[in-house]
Amino acid sequence: MKLVGSNTSPYARRLRLLLVDQPYEFVNLDIYAADRDELRRHNPAMRVPMLHAGDQPIFDSRVIFRYLSQKLGLAPLSWDEENLLTLIDAANDSLVILLQAQRSGLDPTQDTLLFNLQRDRIAMTLTELSRQVEAGRFDEWRYPSICLYCLWDWAEFRQLPYIHGFAGLRRFWEQNRTQPMVAETDPRR
Repeated sequence: MKLVGSNTSPYARRLRLLLVDQPYEFVNLDIYAADRDELRRHNPAMRVPMLHAGDQPIFDSRVIFRYLSQKLGLAPLSWDEENLLTLIDAANDSLVILLQAQRSGLDPTQDTLLFNLQRDRIAMTLTELSRQVEAGRFDEWRYPSICLYCLWDWAEFRQLPYIHGFAGLRRFWEQNRTQPMVAETDPRR
């Protein structure tokens, strides 16, 4: 298997942490600069990660997880866990949009429909995820916890202001910094 991604992508990192004891090759691309054409060759959706599993390309982290779950015989996620992943992905997607806007010279604090929707989504999803952390839904280091960790660590790495005020999520992040391969996959390295 070959996982194509970026060292800084929280979506690629979650799969790298899932594959902690599995043999695979990781191809790190600089998707916003030198390796943009390489990304085009690998994935017509222009996103990372993607997985080459033999002759089968898989283009999205959720679909890659489904494939790996079957291949590795992992316990299936419950519908509640699937919903938690949807919240994590929604927050992550909105944070990425706001960061890309900022890097494009736009002001993501503007009172516009696009930016208001992203900020509202972040606030709503992080509030619910914080409640779920407090309820013990992320106590076990499984894929949903890995995804939440990668989301929060990425937002910390990017120094995004939208995550302030969620002490339970920050505590969760601090408690899981010593999990296997977390240090080795740190985007700051």
